[in-house]
Amino acid sequence: MSDREHTYEVTVEWTGNHGDGTASYRGYGREHIVAADGPPPIAGSADPAFRGDPARWNPEQLLVASLSQCHMLWYLHLAAEAGIVVTAYADRPRGTMRTGPDGSGHFTRVTLRPDVTIRAGSDSRLAERLHQRVPQLCFIARSVNFPVDHEPRIRIDAAPEV
Repeated sequence: MSDREHTYEVTVEWTGNHGDGTASYRGYGREHIVAADGPPPIAGSADPAFRGDPARWNPEQLLVASLSQCHMLWYLHLAAEAGIVVTAYADRPRGTMRTGPDGSGHFTRVTLRPDVTIRAGSDSRLAERLHQRVPQLCFIARSVNFPVDHEPRIRIDAAPEV
């Protein structure tokens, strides 16, 4: 693949003005809409710990989800190239963030826990090893400054081939 630059544009619009703007810290909402051309908008807010709406996605969740999505997409690519037939993939990633006394914070780690089902006859050891290659390829994981671990689980699909 040639060396190319890609750009990504989104719109983030604050919708939490409850009438007085930011006249007081407690007086405004953290609600916002994340949008881009094409996909449906995402209803966002702050983490509930920071006065956000728990019914909306927060930036921290979206960061963890982005890492998980990127890992999955690269893993599926590598599996297809290696002849590993993946029949199911689910992840329950966990991100850990630490905040300081001044309210600033940073992620200290994200652990991906992919649960991958492969077709009987696929090489389960290779299927597990492919997870080790993904961090060198995943655009998002290569862009963060904290560890992204993975704890994969490989299952063999018991369903007979049709």
